[in-house]
Amino acid sequence: MWQEHLWDADAAERYDTTDSGMFAPEVLEPVVDRLAELAAGGAALEFAVGTGRVAVPLAGRGVPVTGIELSRPMLARLREKADEATIPVLAGDMATTVAPGEYTLVYLVYNTISNLLTQSEQVACFRNAARHLTPGGRFVIELWVPELRRLPPGQPATVFASEPGYIGLDTYDPLRQHVVSHHFRFDDSRQARLYRSPHRYIWPAELDLMAQLAGLELENRHADWRGTEFTAESPSHVSVYRKP
Repeated sequence: MWQEHLWDADAAERYDTTDSGMFAPEVLEPVVDRLAELAAGGAALEFAVGTGRVAVPLAGRGVPVTGIELSRPMLARLREKADEATIPVLAGDMATTVAPGEYTLVYLVYNTISNLLTQSEQVACFRNAARHLTPGGRFVIELWVPELRRLPPGQPATVFASEPGYIGLDTYDPLRQHVVSHHFRFDDSRQARLYRSPHRYIWPAELDLMAQLAGLELENRHADWRGTEFTAESPSHVSVYRKP
């Protein structure tokens, strides 16, 4: 699949930023706190477990964590932190790969569901989460809200980040609900390095319909992992779906 080429060894190394960015304690700790609470003493399954940014500290809280991961380089970075006995991982994609056992929690963080580029794949991801959950179990998704309100007529792109050595640019295709994130990194030389990632964006209401198709119901939605109220101005959300 195309995701295997996107998440190569270079991407895995760049992703693993240890104590900065999304690995910073003030960013990561609320995620782990909330997921440990939602696991409710049961086992957790992480779709697209990656390098173990969330799975490793969650397992450290005593939550049994299993992962599904398509990228071998990302999995190799995870194995530097935790062995198979600590965090078992199945190689495969999050829409179709089935892990053994049942789970009180399935979770998908940091916008990763948008890496599936069709609506049918995203619905299949919901159904895959539902088949793993025990009755009363929860599926948690962290996802950004599309920034189309910032696009004036005729302008196809928005700048989502501008800082020393880095510019982030999103280009939109509203007909297909596709967006490509362009990451430009540069120094004092005349050279820049470009990394691009394609996504299919999802409105919260569409996400809720996907959940219904999978037999799940929305339990709550907040603007972040700390439980901040979700409003029309929120740039992202954490949505919790429950299996009846």
